[in-house]
Amino acid sequence: MILTTTSTIQGKTIESYQGIVTAEVVYGTNALRDFFAGIRDMIGGRTGSYEKVFQKGHQDALKELERNAKKQGANAVIGISIDTGTINVDEKGALLLITATGTAVTLGN
Repeated sequence: MILTTTSTIQGKTIESYQGIVTAEVVYGTNALRDFFAGIRDMIGGRTGSYEKVFQKGHQDALKELERNAKKQGANAVIGISIDTGTINVDEKGALLLITATGTAVTLGN
């Protein structure tokens, strides 16, 4: 399965468009991670623990996008876009949201 942000794939012909595919990944926040992120916010610097969460989230979203494309009979996804955001649960917590979208296609040789 080819996954790409481009709208074409060099040397390949798109035989058919299967439709738009989406994937959503939601992670809960962690009190300990939030504590250390708060300290980093005060003194400056990168927050490695959250960077790892987002990296894992991107990988998980792409895996889910691939699974959903295969269900539609596709062998590639083009035009992939990944977005991140938060969902506020209450004044003390939030969920991390990562979404991926693309167009599932069938490629010829």
